Amino acid sequence: IGVHGIWIEFVDDYNRRRTATYLPEVAEEQEEAVDSLLRKGGYNGRITDKIRSRVVLTRYQSAKYVITYEEYLEHI
Repeated sequence: IGVHGIWIEFVDDYNRRRTATYLPEVAEEQEEAVDSLLRKGGYNGRITDKIRSRVVLTRYQSAKYVITYEEYLEHI
C-alpha cells in the first residue's frame, strides 16, 4: 500500500459479485482500506469477520505518465 493499489472482489449477502479498487496513491492502512472498499463496492450491511472472509484481495502496481495527446496517438 502506498506503492501498491488494492482491488477486492466479494459476494454480498444477496449472492451478487461486487468489486472495488484503490489506486496506490489512495490506498490507506490495509484493514481500514478493506472495510472502505467493501462500502465503495456497494456493501451496506454490518462489516463483520464473516464478510471480510469472503474478500479476495489483489495487490497491484501502477505507473503514472504525463504525455501530450500527440505522444499518446503515436503509441496506440
